[in-house]
Amino acid sequence: MQTQSPNQQKWQFWIDRGGTFTDIVAQSPEGKIVTHKLLSENPEHYKDAALQGIRLFLGLNNQDPIPSEQINVIKMGTTVATNALLERHGERTVLLITRGFGGALQIGYQARPKIFAREIILPELLYEQVIEVNERVGADGTVLEPLNIEEARSQLQSSYATGIRSCAIVLMHGYRFHEHEQQVAELAQEIGFTQVSVSHQVSPMMRLVGRGDTCVVDAYLSPILKRYIQQVAKELGSSQILFMKSNGGLTDARFFAGKDAILSGPAGGVVACARTGQLAGFSKVIGFDMGGTSTDVCHFDGEFERSFETVVAGVRMRVPMMRIHTVAAGGGSILRFDGGRYQVGPESAGANPGPACYRRGGPLTVTDCNVMLGKIQAHYFPKVFGHNGNEPLDAEVVEQHFAQMADDINRITSDTRSLQEVAEGFLRIAVDRMANAVKKISVQRGYDITQYTLNCFGGAGGQHACLVADALGITRVLLHPLAGVLSAYGMGLADISAMREQSVESLLDESDKNSVDQLDKILASLENEGLTELTEQGLELGDSHSIKKVHVKYQGTDTALIVDFGSIKAIKNQFESEHQKQFGFIAPEKELIIEAVSVEVIVSNDDALNEPDLPFTDQSIPTEMESTEVFMAGSLRTTPIYDRDALKPGNKLNGPAIIIEPISTIVVEPGWQAIVTRKNHLILERVEKIIFQRAAGTIADPVMLEIFNNLFISRIV
Repeated sequence: MQTQSPNQQKWQFWIDRGGTFTDIVAQSPEGKIVTHKLLSENPEHYKDAALQGIRLFLGLNNQDPIPSEQINVIKMGTTVATNALLERHGERTVLLITRGFGGALQIGYQARPKIFAREIILPELLYEQVIEVNERVGADGTVLEPLNIEEARSQLQSSYATGIRSCAIVLMHGYRFHEHEQQVAELAQEIGFTQVSVSHQVSPMMRLVGRGDTCVVDAYLSPILKRYIQQVAKELGSSQILFMKSNGGLTDARFFAGKDAILSGPAGGVVACARTGQLAGFSKVIGFDMGGTSTDVCHFDGEFERSFETVVAGVRMRVPMMRIHTVAAGGGSILRFDGGRYQVGPESAGANPGPACYRRGGPLTVTDCNVMLGKIQAHYFPKVFGHNGNEPLDAEVVEQHFAQMADDINRITSDTRSLQEVAEGFLRIAVDRMANAVKKISVQRGYDITQYTLNCFGGAGGQHACLVADALGITRVLLHPLAGVLSAYGMGLADISAMREQSVESLLDESDKNSVDQLDKILASLENEGLTELTEQGLELGDSHSIKKVHVKYQGTDTALIVDFGSIKAIKNQFESEHQKQFGFIAPEKELIIEAVSVEVIVSNDDALNEPDLPFTDQSIPTEMESTEVFMAGSLRTTPIYDRDALKPGNKLNGPAIIIEPISTIVVEPGWQAIVTRKNHLILERVEKIIFQRAAGTIADPVMLEIFNNLFISRIV
């Protein structure tokens, strides 16, 4: 296991609280990296998984106070806000908006994501009440109608009397002219509202709908998040707590708001994916993070990709987020047969009751497929299941469930597949869904992913790495020693940052030098705001640096591309290059519009990634622990099992093989080879050609088979 040099003789904890598992990477006072994984929800044994994990590392009982003097810092990503949004369990919220626009957020952009749907189902609104405020400011700042403060007071007091304590204030052109929004905010605080989200502070961007939705999300989720932070802080005393934001930067708990928390956990995975990929020598990586509830995928080619307008759980948000695509296919995705086809997800068994093998009465899931096939060996899995939390996985109940599933399939369709064939069929569907998610963030955006390395992580990632890579035509997979908890590891690798953005909506005029000078002034102002926030967190800014971006689009279009700030020529050249790559054309005759600008001020992490090279072993083929029968690629195969901790740099092993880790299982499929590098990374490479299959079976015609192999797998030799 790699070590890092501790900057203080105290513990550090890097935590990813996911939907099914909470992963913890701890750095001991001696600098050693140790890990632990536990269920996110286990109410019979502990109230909070993150705090329980810290107690376990410190050797404390459940009720023992946590000694803050032994802890240097806790860096955490959490799904608390995400789950509240998905389940619609946020705070009761009232929306205050300019009179005449009470229905603007509900109407939205009139978009129809499913154009052939006969029944249009509008997303559920996050706000409970709407107050239309008598006021109006024009686009040029002219006060067309003064703010009626007394009427606003009366309306707010009525809302307060119903028990609502959170409000979102979104007034027309408030992103640029703040006075009316500020007056209403002061009034709400005076009345007693405990959460007041103001649009020009939450999202100072043009467009009422996007700005309004973001402000409502912040008002809806921030109280939930604050209560969780207070709960954690109460037990951790004076320990420093940093939270991961959706944009991939850490921030002090005081500055962590609901709008920043939607991708808090997955963002840590993106950071770790990029940093570990670069350390392994791969500049182009596809991140594949498969957990218990879902799979997150990302693209990295030298810099983090961010989206500034996103839809999550049917809710629009204009806030910087890592560009991550999530698909509801994880280890806990539920299997169903609807009488005519196999279905995987999107529903998940979660942590409680979890998959059938968890001994809590759960349904069949993707994890159970791997148990049925033998890819997961129950006696090597952690004994944390059952009502007492000390039993192994239950393989017998999985076989019983699949036997019933196979009987149902046979009765309805007369199909006589074996239990393993049924399980493999479900697994193929899950793999296809995950592969399609990768294509969405890569192939559909003009990238040739056959040139990329699949950086695979998450508790379930190693079980499916080879299968997903085959589905994509990728020939190399990277598995870090901490792949099973890589998102938590990313919390420790991330920088502390502050990001600011502002609408501009100005013409990029090559003949007007002042246009760039004006942008430079705006960016300098935003940079100062970011530096101020970091200073308030007590940080030394000597090593800070800033990344400046401009959002550019063609005049008359709606899609802006994000490019580096520089000279007009540099901005134009980079924009045209990105536009050609993504859309396949450029339009030199059209003017360019700077829609917005953004600045990220970064204080680099003092705990630099340090994974020293290790000596190669003389023994290229490692010693196996045992062999077992595993169903792979359509048949039972004798498969050796290896201990990951026993593998040394220079070891090579050919698939089929299973590698057991303390926190995950790695399956090396037939036709693949695993190699241990000097940094103790595991590289999986395809060494045999893929035999393409169709629905009726393997392609029999040798001429057609040769065409398929030469056409699609020319790089796989």
